[in-house]
Amino acid sequence: MLYSRERLLDLEAERLAPYAQKARDTRGRKYPEPESPYRTPFQKDRDRILHTTAFRRLEYKTQVFPNWAGDYYRTRLTHTLEVVQVARSIARALGLNEDLTEAIALSHDLGHPPFGHTGEKVLNELMRDHGGFEHNAQALRILTQLEVRYPSFKGLNLTHEVLEGIATHEAAYTPGFKPEYEGKGTLEAQVVDLSDAIAYAAHDLDDGLRSGLLRPQELTEVPFLAELAREEGLDLSELTELSRRILVRQLLGFFITASIEATHQRVEEAGVRSPEEVRRHPERLAALTPEAERAHRELKAFLMERFYRHPEVLRERRKAEIVLENLFHTYTQYPAILPKEVQARIPEEGVERAVCDYIAGMTDRYALEAYRKLFP
Repeated sequence: MLYSRERLLDLEAERLAPYAQKARDTRGRKYPEPESPYRTPFQKDRDRILHTTAFRRLEYKTQVFPNWAGDYYRTRLTHTLEVVQVARSIARALGLNEDLTEAIALSHDLGHPPFGHTGEKVLNELMRDHGGFEHNAQALRILTQLEVRYPSFKGLNLTHEVLEGIATHEAAYTPGFKPEYEGKGTLEAQVVDLSDAIAYAAHDLDDGLRSGLLRPQELTEVPFLAELAREEGLDLSELTELSRRILVRQLLGFFITASIEATHQRVEEAGVRSPEEVRRHPERLAALTPEAERAHRELKAFLMERFYRHPEVLRERRKAEIVLENLFHTYTQYPAILPKEVQARIPEEGVERAVCDYIAGMTDRYALEAYRKLFP
C-alpha cells in the first residue's frame, strides 16, 4: 500500500487526539510552495531542519562540558536528540502530533552560541544596546533569515506551527516575534519545553557523576534521589557505572510518566477540544505532577550548587567569556577581517548584529581557533 500525503493526513485525523495539531490544519508557510507528495508539511519541516548547517554545528557546541573535555559527555546535539526522544514518548502517549513535536524539538536549540549558556549570557551583555541576544530568538533568525538554501526566499520557509513552537517557548522573549505568535502555543510545543527541562536535568546529573565533579555520596542530599536509589536497591556510597545508568534511566522514566499523567489530567480538567483552545487556555497544560515538580526543583537546585558552580566548570566558563568578548570587540572594530558574506550583511543588519550572528554560529572549537589566530 502506498501512503500518499493525503493518506497520511487522513490517518492523522483518525488517530490523533482532538487537541493535537493536525498537519492538514496548518496555518501554512509564509511563501507558498508545493508540498511533498509523500510527506506531511510537518515531516517536510523536520527534514529541512535536519539538513541545516546550524543543526550539524550542534555536535561541537557545549552543553555543560566543552567538546574537548571528553567523548562521552553530552553536546548540544546529543542533548537535542535526547529531548526528541523524551518529547516523542510523551506526545505518543497523549495522542499528539509526533512529527510536529519532533520538528520543534530538533530546532529548539539551533540558536545556541558556542560555550552553552555562558555564550548566551556574554552575547546578550555585548548586544545590550543593540537588541540583546537570546537563543530562541536566534533560532528564529536562523530558520527565517540566516539559513539560505532556496533561491526565492531566505530561511527554510517552515510552517507557522514549528516557528510558533520556538517563539512561544516559556523562557523566551523572542524580540520582534511575539506579536505574531500570541498564546501558549500548541500542546506539542509545550511538551517540547517540558521535555527539555527533563532531559537536561537527567543528563547533566549523569555527566556530573561521570566526570567525578559530583560525588555519588552527595546525592543523599537530594531526598528524591536518595529515595529513588533505595527503591532500586542502589548504594550511593559505591555507585558503579552500571548503577549510575540504572539511576539515570529510572529518573528519566519517573519524569516522563509524571509528565504524561499530569498533562493528561490537566487537559481533561480544562476540557480543551482543539489546538486553538490549548493556545487560548490561560495556563500551560503540559506539566509534571506535584511530586515530580518538587523532585525536579530539588534536582535543579542541587545541580546549580554542586555542578554548574563547580570550580572546574566556572574556570571553563571564564575562558569562554574571554574568547567571546575579545572576538566581538575585535570584529566590530575591524569588520574588514570578517568573511565577505558577513560583511555583506552589515549595511542591512548593522555591524554588531552581523558580528553577533557570526559568533553565535560558531562551534566551540571554531571560536577558539578564531581567537588563536587573532591573539597568538
